[in-house]
Amino acid sequence: MIRCICLLANPDRPDAISLASTAESYLKVHGIECISPESGNETLPGCAGIILTFGGDGTLLIGARYAMKYHIPLMGFNLGTTGFLTEEEPERLQEALDAILAGRYETEERMLLDVTNVKTGEHFSALNDAVITRGGYARLIRVDCTVSGEAFGTFTSDGMIAATPTGSTGYSLSAGGPIVEPSMRCIVLTPVCAHSLQQCPCVVSEGSEIRFRLQKERNQTAELQIDGMNRGTLEAGDEIIVTGSPDTVRLLRLHPYHFYSLLHMKLREWGSNHE
Repeated sequence: MIRCICLLANPDRPDAISLASTAESYLKVHGIECISPESGNETLPGCAGIILTFGGDGTLLIGARYAMKYHIPLMGFNLGTTGFLTEEEPERLQEALDAILAGRYETEERMLLDVTNVKTGEHFSALNDAVITRGGYARLIRVDCTVSGEAFGTFTSDGMIAATPTGSTGYSLSAGGPIVEPSMRCIVLTPVCAHSLQQCPCVVSEGSEIRFRLQKERNQTAELQIDGMNRGTLEAGDEIIVTGSPDTVRLLRLHPYHFYSLLHMKLREWGSNHE
């Protein structure tokens, strides 16, 4: 039985904060303890059984960092514009909470990436993507890429993306990458605004070891971003290793997940928003 739930709201959205407050009041009436992490702190102040996020997919990605660390499922209430990851709509708050308290839910496992900064020895996990981006650097960056020891190419671009199937509908898609069904286990490699039309996205197996190396021959810098969060500055010669992770994140589902119907709806929404 769930005794404690972590609530995480987008601090820049008053409607998200209000919805989280409503959820907290309802849960406390039912004897459930509610906790929330402090801003910038990746440690939860208690022992939660589930994480609920209130915002968009970006807020859920923040919640995913706690879900990875504590091995607990998470679910998002969608107040954003994309909503590929967020499960529930705000108007179904009480119904959703009742289902969770009654145990009427399933969990769906999503693949993660293991990311290593070779120079610093830092390790990260990514639900969506790992991105090497030029950031504030004024010129295109040159990145050598190998896949399981084989030369894949040198990319002159604004950056390189290694995405999970979950992340294939995010930044990778906007950069021209393919959409991959989230239940698959593979890694999508997508250059961002590549200087050559011959440099195209590629899908590799989850067992591949991908190495990105900023060329030493150029005095260049870049940023490493994990699920949209800056995780450090890279200098010429620095190397990043990306592999599929044996760990997963569990997304909580209250009803069947129909990916292709959702994809069809979202693509229509995006099309109408840009007309």
